[in-house]
Amino acid sequence: MSVTPAACLIGWPAAHSRSPLIHKYWLTSFGIDGDYRIEAVEPAAFADFIGHLADRGYKGANVTIPHKEQALALSAPDTRARAVGAANTLYFYGGELHSTNTDVEGFIGNLDASAPGWDRTEDVLVLGAGGSARAVIFGLIERGIRRVHLANRTASRTQVLADQFGAHVQPLAWDAVGDVLPCVGLLVNTTSLGMKGQPPLDVNVGALPSSATVADLVYVPLETDLLKAAKARGLQTADGLGMLLHQAVRGFELWFGKRPTVTAELRALVEADLTK
Repeated sequence: MSVTPAACLIGWPAAHSRSPLIHKYWLTSFGIDGDYRIEAVEPAAFADFIGHLADRGYKGANVTIPHKEQALALSAPDTRARAVGAANTLYFYGGELHSTNTDVEGFIGNLDASAPGWDRTEDVLVLGAGGSARAVIFGLIERGIRRVHLANRTASRTQVLADQFGAHVQPLAWDAVGDVLPCVGLLVNTTSLGMKGQPPLDVNVGALPSSATVADLVYVPLETDLLKAAKARGLQTADGLGMLLHQAVRGFELWFGKRPTVTAELRALVEADLTK
């Protein structure tokens, strides 16, 4: 008797994730008789849960807050997961539980799809110094970007990332952001500023070069004020929903053996769910 292949999202809480919508769309598209479920697992039970992941019928899992650091420690992480300091995807290889962080390719894949040619620049400005910023910086350096100007409201955190990633990362005071805008070809917001219920992000996109791209990892609202201002100037943009969709691609491929694509139909499906 064949066992239906399945993956899951492990979080605490986890009920509001859009991952099941994305992966079930792809399972249907490929005609795969598989499943993707949500597993609400409290932190104290996480180690036991992933220790018996295969016994529970899973080929792997996505991991979300607050388990990403624990997932890294309890698996065999790849270079990306180690650099980001967190794992968001678990999978089996050679009978061993491995982990990666697909936020890296989610960010880069979304940029490539939304703003072709974005990587012609030598200078990028990244706002924020959390886990998402680590994934973004890793992806930018891997792509060959020479200088990443990094600004965060808590200045000491920028130095931590500069120490980790080396000379490519140049710490910048939050109040000096305006000084570098005229020379950067890509502006990336990894902070929660501009998110629904959060303070606005006050950045003058009018100071950016006319060839610049603006990326915002926030996806609620779908179009942030930062992206609206960038579009009004005619700049290329990449939004947070696009990154969410693209980061799901590799996990699906690792678990189900098929590489899916991010289509307009899938985006419309998730957009409709976000705006219900």
